[in-house]
Amino acid sequence: MKAFQVKAPHDYQVADIETPTANAGEVLVRVAFAGICGSDMHIIHGDNAFVRFPRITGHEFAGVVESLGDDVEGVAVGDRVCVDPVISCGECYPCRIGRPNVCGSLEVIGVHRDGGFEELVAVPAANVHRLPDHIGLDAAALVEPYTIAANVLDRMQPHPGDRLMILGAGVIGMTILQMALAKGIKDVIVTDVINERLAAAKELGATHVFNSLEHDVEKEVLALTQGEGVPLIADAACVPALLPQMLRLASAAGRIGLLGFSVQPSDLVQLEVIKKELTLVGSRLNNRKFPEVLGLMASGQLDPLALVSHRLPLSDMPSAIDMLDHRPEEVRKVLIQIST
Repeated sequence: MKAFQVKAPHDYQVADIETPTANAGEVLVRVAFAGICGSDMHIIHGDNAFVRFPRITGHEFAGVVESLGDDVEGVAVGDRVCVDPVISCGECYPCRIGRPNVCGSLEVIGVHRDGGFEELVAVPAANVHRLPDHIGLDAAALVEPYTIAANVLDRMQPHPGDRLMILGAGVIGMTILQMALAKGIKDVIVTDVINERLAAAKELGATHVFNSLEHDVEKEVLALTQGEGVPLIADAACVPALLPQMLRLASAAGRIGLLGFSVQPSDLVQLEVIKKELTLVGSRLNNRKFPEVLGLMASGQLDPLALVSHRLPLSDMPSAIDMLDHRPEEVRKVLIQIST
């Protein structure tokens, strides 16, 4: 069967590999669609500290159950499913307190074990979620990015009437925007350096957008908030150098959600944190958010296909990577169609 395999940083190809089988407790999924994520690009470029090579990447995918391993219940051959990539031990301290997404033995499908850029993939049965009839497999491949958004918003604990600022209008920024609106946050500021992305954010419901290369964002946001600052700030740009600005723009008692995996240090001015009693939270992956996201998709409160700019076959993965690397202004989400 065909699979997109990263052998080492910058060394990747669509290759023929052996077809996997489902072990006990697993199901074999025939992948229909898989989305290319920024973290897949980090793996390709050697910037992911967690990956084990060689690796078939892809943690955003949906498909149809092809076969079952032994001791599998609650799933049937032919079920349409999406897959939560988070695999946890259930026994360590984070798992015991209900935070399995930061399990001490965490494994992520597509990072620590092979993922969805292949025709058939074996995954734990506990990680598959059956789809409502009216959610297509293409939309279902994008459930996972919305769980990232749901997780960071929960970590920031919004209050009624809170304003949210999102740094970065890429796919994760747009999922945070849609999720925030679905959760009742009515005032959302979005910043980016690409006007095409800001226009898309406006279309999706952002109340204010600013190009940080063309505007003094601090001046504009402080004027907009009458000097109070913003209660909720989500860093979907994942640029460590922006942390001081976030500290200055946060309101007293504000919460800042950080999503990036950069190893570069950030300048943290302790005075800003203490005088405002700010809360800085990290958010990694998702903490059992798939049912919540599927419910919001089923009710029409999320529009995943609005994020999709390109649909390509698996054989075009190299050209998709080139486009993401060199023409990001042309791209929102790239969906790879692997089977029909």
